[in-house]
Formats: sequence, structure tokens, C-alpha cells
Amino acid sequence: MLPTVARPARILVVEDDVAIRQTLAELLADEGFEVACASNGAEALDHLSCSAAPSLILLDLAMPVMDGWKFRSAQREDPRLARIPTVVVSASHSADRRCAEELAPDAFLAKPFDLDSLMSTIHRLC
Repeated sequence: MLPTVARPARILVVEDDVAIRQTLAELLADEGFEVACASNGAEALDHLSCSAAPSLILLDLAMPVMDGWKFRSAQREDPRLARIPTVVVSASHSADRRCAEELAPDAFLAKPFDLDSLMSTIHRLC
């Protein structure tokens, strides 16, 4: 019998800043993850409606069109998406407490975050 080949975990990066989004995508791909990207919450919901569910969502809060707050609300209301682990990242340090109370993410990282902390969090949740 042939050994089973584990598929790499899939991560959806939802971030409006092009440089941050591309850097995260490259970093995660270099770590062996399959990466998809969206520039706002609406784009992320569109992606999720026609793609296999990712292993994890890395979500910025402040974005145009649909911010992370509205995306997370829609995600939690959809049974198909609600159980996907979500790591919220934000430059607003004051968002930490409010985010934990209102959005109940699996983890919160304040920008700028340490890459080792990010990778540790992702590996723990995947």
C-alpha cells in the first residue's frame, strides 16, 4: 500500500494592503501552505462560496468595501464557514479586547506582529 500524502493546509489571507498581503502569501507558501488571497471581506466571501474551505483564515479588520468586523459576522452566521479557525490581525491595539468580546476569533495578533508568533499560531490552529 502506498503511503498517504498529506495535503498542505490552505490559508485564506484577507488583507487590503497589497504589500502585506503579498508578503504574507509568499511567507506562507514558503512554509508549505496553499495560499489564497482576498483584498476585503466581500471578496473573501465570494472566494469561500466557490472554493473548498480553507484550514484557516488570516483576517485584517480595517478594510474597504467590507471590513473584517462585517466579514467575521457573516462568517459566524454561515454554518459552512463558522468553524474555520480565524486569526484576526489589526494595527489597532485597542481592538484586542473589543475583538475578543464581539468576534471571538481563535487568535488575535497586533500589527506589527512577530513572524515567529504568527507561524506558531498558524501551526497550532492548523
